[in-house]
Amino acid sequence: MLISLIGLLALLICLFIGLPIAWGMMLVGVLGFSYFAGLEAALSMAAQLSFDTVMSYSFTVLPLFILMGNLVNASGLSNDLYRAAYAFIGHFRGGLAMATILACGAFSALCGSSMATAAAMGRVAMPAMRRYQYDDRLATGSIAAGGTLGILIPPSVMMVVYGILTDTDIGKLFAAGFLPGILAILMYLLTIVIITAINPALGKPGERTSWRERLSAAKGVITITVLFVGIMGGIYGGVFTPTEAAGVGAFGTFLMTLYRRGWKPRLYLTVLIEAAQTTAVMFALVIGALAFNNFLNVAGLPAGLQDWVQGMDVPPLVVILAICLIYLVLGCFLETMSMVLLTVPIFFPVVAGLGYDLIWFGIIVVVAAEISLITPPLGLNLFMIKNIMPEIGLGTLIRGAIPFVLADITRLLILILVPWIILALPNSMG
Repeated sequence: MLISLIGLLALLICLFIGLPIAWGMMLVGVLGFSYFAGLEAALSMAAQLSFDTVMSYSFTVLPLFILMGNLVNASGLSNDLYRAAYAFIGHFRGGLAMATILACGAFSALCGSSMATAAAMGRVAMPAMRRYQYDDRLATGSIAAGGTLGILIPPSVMMVVYGILTDTDIGKLFAAGFLPGILAILMYLLTIVIITAINPALGKPGERTSWRERLSAAKGVITITVLFVGIMGGIYGGVFTPTEAAGVGAFGTFLMTLYRRGWKPRLYLTVLIEAAQTTAVMFALVIGALAFNNFLNVAGLPAGLQDWVQGMDVPPLVVILAICLIYLVLGCFLETMSMVLLTVPIFFPVVAGLGYDLIWFGIIVVVAAEISLITPPLGLNLFMIKNIMPEIGLGTLIRGAIPFVLADITRLLILILVPWIILALPNSMG
């Protein structure tokens, strides 16, 4: 346990001095492993781990879903999604903010990236909300909160990483994230309703559209609906595996982008390069996390922590709440993926020892990590919006996000107390 704690402290020091977390985890993992098994064994472990990870067929799902998200982002689909959502609910009080949430949810269904969702929808939704004199706090808060849906609504890169780290069924994780994603959208919409009911001037109604315009707008999102239903329906029905679904999704989004944007070699080359760069970063993070996990296992931290928790004689629910509190605190200072890679190898054996469903815990981890995207001082979605709209002060962004953070914490408690919301769909799968 002492060596494990020294290793964790060393990793935090590496992060503090600016070393990328992937290399920090690899460095501490190799040195820590060498303390117990020797340097030659540690180096062999790192080399074999890197080779096995890159050559693993099951890891193919990661670059394919990343490519799919980049293609969706390049297709310009965000404009059609926002137009369709606005056509149906834009005339309500706070309707443009609610349309932003719905458009973010639909965009997330194929993008899988929160920051990409926030960036794409920020460029589309913010001009419309400013045209109707929406308060900047409500406007930016709805964009930032809607962006967080990118790592919850499947297919989600975060769920893929959790499944890889814990050897959990990725298809069931995707199914488990669907209803919590719907709950998130509903709670965000309710938050906007409450905010605009208290102060109607914050979000004035937009123009009412005719049913002809609504049907015309809805036609623009038929493709993404069919593709999403095909991917998730295929996984849920056992037609294909998540890896095969990623291939189908990447090819389908390529055809969709080709139809919408035409054949532009420079565009697709940029998409491929960005997908390759993101994939390289993700693989480095996963390999570093696995090396660090091997060190912790050899040092005995998960087993020691599990024995300590069981010796405390407290209800398992208290342990889960404590873990979630740790995530909320860490989320204020650590980037989302880094936080998950650092903590899951430690908490996963403890939760397994308490008898909780590990699919359920995976969604709890994703939701807790999702909150960190809009909590200061390191809410990445807030900084993404700040990058797009530098004229808006960071204080305005933070105040706008606070009501949605409270809604997220409430949703996290609901998912902890009512696990059926998470487990209903995965338990019905074959």
